[in-house]
Amino acid sequence: MKKILVLHTGGTISMAEDASGRVAPNAVNPMNSVDMHLDSIHMVAEDIFNLPSPHITPKEMLLIKKRINRAFDQEEFDGVVITHGTDTLEETAFFLDSTIPRGMPIVLTGAMRSSNELGTDGIYNFLSALRVAADDASHDRGVLVVMNDEIHSARYVTKTHTTNVSTFQTPTHGPVGLATKHKLFYFHTDGENQHLDISSVKGKVPIVKAYAGMTCEVFDLFDLSSLDGLVIEALGAGNLPPTAAQKLMNIIKLGIPVVLVSRCFNGIAEPVYAYEGGGSKLAEAGVMFAPEVNSQKARIKLLIGLNGGLEGHALKKFVEN
Repeated sequence: MKKILVLHTGGTISMAEDASGRVAPNAVNPMNSVDMHLDSIHMVAEDIFNLPSPHITPKEMLLIKKRINRAFDQEEFDGVVITHGTDTLEETAFFLDSTIPRGMPIVLTGAMRSSNELGTDGIYNFLSALRVAADDASHDRGVLVVMNDEIHSARYVTKTHTTNVSTFQTPTHGPVGLATKHKLFYFHTDGENQHLDISSVKGKVPIVKAYAGMTCEVFDLFDLSSLDGLVIEALGAGNLPPTAAQKLMNIIKLGIPVVLVSRCFNGIAEPVYAYEGGGSKLAEAGVMFAPEVNSQKARIKLLIGLNGGLEGHALKKFVEN
């Protein structure tokens, strides 16, 4: 029998709809009253938080990480399932994947419809996540996200739709597996995300999205002396309008680490173009390219690197992994 720790953090999966159609948190998590009838799993559930996912910050992510470490190091759990709101689920999953080495299964799940709505998906996703966490084939695959019968790598998965139950998708790569009615199928194993153990998380790292006609004005809105880093969601493969690029180079000269991703939904950011503002010129100036993640994950990665004491080449290697 597998011993699985369930950490409830809140989100739509734990909420209910009222008579007017508004959805809000319950005083008691309905997932705690669900009888899963899984003879092969001994489930231990904890309400670590009861927060809508927009209220989750890196500090809460760190608390989850510390609880998981204790579960594996001191309490002999065989896996962990985390129920989480979907708005920031991918960031929490990526944070855990970037701070905990591969080994025992860690699975995140949630719901797009609250516990009493027609077509609620929370119980089914919760059951699927438990099955994945208890399966030996899920070991050494990094943190996983299980929703709507699909198994995704935390490194690449993202929320793609505001309301659809199949909102979580993995652009470019696709899911790593499927959870069918009777069996799990894994198609491939994604490359391991370099992890860094941290004991605290702090720092100001905003995200700036590039656009046509962008100038230096958006950067002038920041008090640069208060920034610990900056993430740029650039055009195409990793390019910026020339005026904005020049301002960014001045920011780098101040010693502020800058990470660049593409604003495109699919594909990889890389330094290709050598014109003014092109990715090749930006890389030469010291911009770090996070090739296969979106801006919110690049921000998490940079925060982890900075709180792990990395700088210079070591920080660049960690971010670009």
